[in-house]
Parts: sequence; C-alpha cells; structure tokens
Amino acid sequence: MTTSTTPLPTQRSELIKRLSEPRIYDLVIIGGGATGLGVALDAAARGFSVALVESHDFAKGTSSRATKLVHGGVRYLAQGNIALVREALHERTTLMNNAPHLAQPLAFVMPSYHCWESPFYGTGLKMYDALAGKAGLGATEFLGAQRTLKCLPTVRPQGLKGGVKYWDGQFDDARLALALARTAASRGALLVNYCAARALVHEQGRVSGVVCEDTETGHRLTLRARCVVNATGVWVDALRQQDGEATHRPVKPIVAPSQGVHVVVDREFLASDHALMVPKTADGRVLFAVPWLGKVILGTTDSPRHDLEREPEAFPEELAFILRESARYLNRAPTPDDIRSIWVGLRPLVKPQDDDGNNTKSLSREHTVLSSRSGLITVTGGKWTTYRAMAEDVLQKCFSAGLLEARSGGVTAHLPLVGAPEGAVHHRMCDAQGWHSYGSEADFVRGCPGASNDLGGGVTEAMVRFAARHEYSRTVEDMLARRCRMLFLDARKAARVARGVAEVLQQETGRDPQLPAFLALTEQYLRLPV
Repeated sequence: MTTSTTPLPTQRSELIKRLSEPRIYDLVIIGGGATGLGVALDAAARGFSVALVESHDFAKGTSSRATKLVHGGVRYLAQGNIALVREALHERTTLMNNAPHLAQPLAFVMPSYHCWESPFYGTGLKMYDALAGKAGLGATEFLGAQRTLKCLPTVRPQGLKGGVKYWDGQFDDARLALALARTAASRGALLVNYCAARALVHEQGRVSGVVCEDTETGHRLTLRARCVVNATGVWVDALRQQDGEATHRPVKPIVAPSQGVHVVVDREFLASDHALMVPKTADGRVLFAVPWLGKVILGTTDSPRHDLEREPEAFPEELAFILRESARYLNRAPTPDDIRSIWVGLRPLVKPQDDDGNNTKSLSREHTVLSSRSGLITVTGGKWTTYRAMAEDVLQKCFSAGLLEARSGGVTAHLPLVGAPEGAVHHRMCDAQGWHSYGSEADFVRGCPGASNDLGGGVTEAMVRFAARHEYSRTVEDMLARRCRMLFLDARKAARVARGVAEVLQQETGRDPQLPAFLALTEQYLRLPV
C-alpha cells in the first residue's frame, strides 16, 4: 500500500499561518535532515503533535551529500562492532521495503590484484551474509578474473587475479528526506523549511519552546513544546551551548566534523550496474565507484574539519587522492577535465570528551542521544541507513526523561513512504532520473501543467510546478540540487537549465527563486581545489 494517494499541498503562507497559531506541541524538532525528519515521522505516526523547523531546505546539509549507499556497515565488522552491523543490516532491509522507488539493492565487486585479497576479504563478507540472515540481499561470491571483468568491464585487467561480489544497497538521499517530510505531514506533522530556530525558550530552568524566524520575511514567532529535540547534525553544539549558558551549566562540544568528498564522472568510466569497492587504498582508506542516476560517484574521503561551512569545498589533497586511486583500478583514469561535479558533506562524528577530533577515522559512527538538565534532547552522529532506529531511540529518551508519556514503538517499521508503489519497481537507481523517480505519484506529476515542456536534461515544467506545490520547493537550488539531483550530477547542465526553472518557480511562488546564488553554486561544484 501507499501512504497517500493525493499529494498534500505545501503552500508556504498556509504553513506559516499554522505555525503561528498558539498551541503547545508535544515535540518541536529543530533540523530537517535525515535524523530530524525521521523523528518527526516516528512521533507523528505514534499520534504526537509535531512541528519541525529547518533553517534552510530539507536535507540541505549532510543528508543530501552521502555516498548514496544504504549499507549494513561492512567496515564496522572489521572493528568488531557486531551490534551496529546487525542493526544496520536490519534497517537496510526495512528502508528498501518502505521506499523501493528510492532505495534498492546494489551489487558490489572488489577486484583482487593479490592472491590473498579474495580469501581474506571474502571471509569477512561471508560473515556479513551470516549476520544479515533473512535480511540478506544476495550471497557473497568468489569470482575469477573473467567474471570480475564481466561485472566490471572497465576495471584494469593487468594483474587481475579475481574478485569478490557482495550485496548492499543504494538510494537517493535528498528525495528520501523529502519523502520522510511529506509522509510525516500526511500523519499530521507540521514541517517548515527556511524557518530558523533563533533561540531556545527557558522557563524555570526548563526548555519550553523555540523562537523561530521565517527567513523569507524576517517574521519571528514562538513555538511552545513539551519536548524540544536538537537534531541539527554537525551544528548541534551551538544549541547545546545556548542551553548550557541559559541554565549556567557550560557544556563541552561533542561533534568533530569529518569531511567526505565526492567526484562525479560519466558512466563510461564504470560501464556496469555493479559498484566497485576498494577496501584498502594505498593509504589505508576505502574507495567506491558507484553507478548512480546515470553517472558514477567516486569517493570518499575522511578529513577532519574545524569549521562548519554550509557549502564546504574539497581540499586539493582529497581530489588528488580520489583521482589517483581511481586511476589504479580503472582502465581509463579520470582526469580533472572529466569531472562533472564535486560535492562535499560533513559527518557529525561523536568524539569522547577528552578527544580533540583530529583523527576522525577513529571516532564513533554510532549515534548519540543526550538529555540536558533543562530537558533539551540532542541527537547526533549515526548514518542514513539507521535513521529510523535513531528516531526510536530519541522518542525513548523523551519518555525516560519524563517529557512525554510513553507510547508503543515500531510504528514505522512497515510504513510505506510517500511515493512507494504497490507493485514491482522496474527502474534501477543507476538509471537517469525521470518520471519513475516519483514512484506512485508519477501520473499526478504528469498531470501538472507543462508535462511536455522539457526545460533541459529531462526536467519538465510540470516537475517544477509539482515541486513548488507539493514538495516545499522555494528556490532554483531546492529544485535542481534536491528535488532533481542535477547539480550533484552535472553542474554545467544544471546551470543551463536554471533560468527556465527560475521562471516557473517565480510564477508558482511569487518570490525571487535566487537564480544568481544558484549559478554561483554551480561554479563552486565545478571548481578544482588549489
């Protein structure tokens, strides 16, 4: 079944009007990334009253900049973190069942150029299969050189001994975030993007609400809540410090940001529906080449970062690493001229209180949920795959802290997200975006004005109107970075399409769609770090 047959409207004036109404919410959530949206959906599905505010667009930050993998954490197996692997494997299957149009199985191949590699890594992956049990997506296989080349025709054949094939998943992170937001809204939650939390409200030493600002108008309003959840990712410490100052209890930062860089090239570099995985590069890192939405993603890196830029840029050594290591495994080495887009995400890694966060590879990939003495609930860390389990942990913390009356969980385990089709899915995540990307809503999108008017690259006028009317889209960036993923796939093409998108958005919203800012962003996504 699907969550809803008729898309809900997302008219901004109506959303702000509802947000301005005096009431006390059960939960007010600050942050519209994977974690905050997951909490909103879980809480709304349990019948709690929920409001969520996001200072920019949903999934503007880290949650749209993943490596696009829904994985059980095979790397964590080597660290002996069996519990994390088990949880991730279970959640991987749950996600694919609830949003099959946005998350699907993907076969990975690790090519072996030394005789010991296949048995060494293959044994670990067989254990991965065993931990998955019924949640497994396919059995690990040992491949000879010829079968490896059949799976990865563009891999370097010289010295190839064989390979190991295993299964994980991939997804469209930004569109999944949007599906979470819209599904939460269908369950009664009120979600507003471009509405920034400016201050926490304290009464008698307890957090009782949030002062918000509509960033489009500058209008401020106060939201009252029994429970306030800080789900702002790498930015959680700013609210924690504000809370500590208000209650005269200073806090130490808990997040050490880690930067992950991704480089996008054309499919010809990996002419396959299989992903390439290198478990240990020359300097001990992991490298992926992943077919995704008609292109190939190369990455990623793991570099400490001490600032919190909204649009971080790659370091020169990171780009050099990705291109150098790709050249070691691909028959044709990608060059800077082959790059279609470069984008960077910041991981909110949780550090021990005595750690300076300078070695992010050793920091925890698990999530952390904290309750301050004032009752502020903070959640950070974790990864996309386990967003649903993280949300359940947040609700449990609200219950144990006495902020909300406990209600039974597990309500989202079998809850289809907006767009989930009733029947089989016939497209693959490696296929270019199109009408199929909308799942069960495709016909409704086609019914919007301008379905036959292609603005460029497969983006139609109808898609833009649908994004404005039903997907919270306000700017050109919202449309071409997250509703459609063109900025992440081909920044030059996004720049060419942008003007037509801007014209339609302005018709729909009556506001400036911020075309110049988006064109500047396309230049950044093409700029080589020096």
